[in-house]
Amino acid sequence: MSASQAQAGDREQRNKRIIMMVLLALLLMSASVFLGERKESSIIVVTFPSGIQLEAEVADTPEKLLFGLAFRDTLPSNGGMLYIFEQNGLHRLTTREYRFPVDMLWIDESHHVVHMLEYAEPCSKDPCPFFGPPPEPARYVIQAESGFIQKAKVAKDDELKYTLRM
Repeated sequence: MSASQAQAGDREQRNKRIIMMVLLALLLMSASVFLGERKESSIIVVTFPSGIQLEAEVADTPEKLLFGLAFRDTLPSNGGMLYIFEQNGLHRLTTREYRFPVDMLWIDESHHVVHMLEYAEPCSKDPCPFFGPPPEPARYVIQAESGFIQKAKVAKDDELKYTLRM
């Protein structure tokens, strides 16, 4: 093997290593995009006719839709969770593995309260009860700290205002 052939072989090996390093770097960067921490949850501020506002975390992942407020020790003052379902329906929820009682509000597509439930007890042992369904189809459910319905003076047919917090 001549010196020029050896140099060409070395260059080819070096180029292959560079290409492999670039591909590895691209793979690591794309993995960090998909596996990295999710952005902070979306917050929708829900304003009730009484003027009281609730900062509702949007259940915008399959995990949040499934577990809701489970495994949390508390809710922030005037905090809650807003479930947005793909379609109107007679949706039911459970408080499996919740650590505190909650009030629940079922809201239709036009943002009117169709059903309310105060003081839904947490459940830690199967079988856990389901709450709902509402008497009318709902598109949204809000869960807030127990006592919120009385504090905000919520009534059936109240129209709620939603504002996305950026």
